[in-house]
This record gives sequence, C-alpha cells and structure tokens, in this order.
Amino acid sequence: MQKSSKLAAAAMGALAIGAIACSTSAAAAPLPLFPFFMTPPAEAAPPPVSVAPSQDEGTVVMPARLKRQVVNYATREAPGTIIIDTPNTYLYYVLGGGQAIRYGIGVGREGFTWSGTQTITRKSEWPDWTPPPEMIARQPYLPRHMAGGPGNPLGARAMYLGGTIYRIHGTNAPETIGTHVSSGCLRLTNEDVTDLYSRVSVGTKVIVLPMRDRRADLGSTVR
Repeated sequence: MQKSSKLAAAAMGALAIGAIACSTSAAAAPLPLFPFFMTPPAEAAPPPVSVAPSQDEGTVVMPARLKRQVVNYATREAPGTIIIDTPNTYLYYVLGGGQAIRYGIGVGREGFTWSGTQTITRKSEWPDWTPPPEMIARQPYLPRHMAGGPGNPLGARAMYLGGTIYRIHGTNAPETIGTHVSSGCLRLTNEDVTDLYSRVSVGTKVIVLPMRDRRADLGSTVR
C-alpha cells in the first residue's frame, strides 16, 4: 500500500514537470492562431540606385576668337549690313560708329567658296532642307528632303541669299565653326544664328569677301 502511494506520488510529480516544460515551450514559441496563413519571409531592402551625373554632351567649347562679341570695325557700309570675312571665318554685322558684332562662322571648303553681294530674300525658323541636285550628284547618299528640327544640318534659322542656293544658317555640328567645311553656305552656331536672325530683315545687304582678301580681318575686340 505504501509502495503504491509512492508510485502515485512519483507519477504526479512527473506530470507536473511535464506540464511546466510544455507551458515554458509554448511561451517561448507560441503556435500561430491560423497556421494556414503563411507569413512571407522578410526581404532585404534593394540597394539605392546611383544616378549618373548629368552631362551636356552637346556642349562645345568655342575658342575666344569665335565667340560673338562687339568689336571695332571700320567700314563705309551702312549699319545693318552683313560682311562675310571668308578667309578668317568671321561674319560682321555692322552697328555703325566704327563698331560691329563679330560672329565665328564656318565657310565653304576648298573649291566651294564664293564672293559677291547679295540680299536676304527669305527668312525661316527651323527650316526644312532639300539638297540641290548638284549636291545630290556629288553626295548621292544624302536625303532628298529633311524636315526642320534639331537634327537638320540647317539648324535653328536660315536666311536665304538672293536667287542662289546659298544661305546663312545654323548648324547641328557646332564644332565645325571656324573651319572651311561647307558647300558654300555660311554657318553659325544655333545660338548665334538666332541672335543674327533677330537683327536682320528681308532686304539686308550681304557682302561676301573672297578667300584671297586677307585685309578683311580688321576687327579688334572692344574691351
């Protein structure tokens, strides 16, 4: 009898220890209330996106002599006249009083320069380009027509000279300013041609000096 009491007491003690162990384990890791709703694993935050510094790829550093500037320029031509200094790649817009605005330009390559006096007969903003037949014959890969816009070689503005095929116009290749590169047209940067365009009108006189006329570069910068 006594032995049976001891066995019963031992069994009760074991049950108590088991209950304590189970309650401790449950407190440490409680079972989910709705085990069929799975909690998604935590995801590491993505690394921050690095932004490349902004760069203006179209920027061309223009030599000081080719930048638009007011210069001393002695001439008998009336204010508002345009004088093209072909050998030195300058365009002068006469202000009067012995001064002019000087622009750097690109001119005709060897065999394509010309000289003479013309007038501006038409002005156009963001002009279309239709290469003349003689240019197509030399460069058959050229487009037959190109709508105006930033990719057009005539640039932002064009001023047409008399009944010729020549123009004073902008460019989508500003690095060619100061060079002998064209088929006879006279090019400025888009910024400069827009400035010149705002100053001239239809009927403006344009004098194009010949390549051999080195006396043309008479302009000295006004300090």
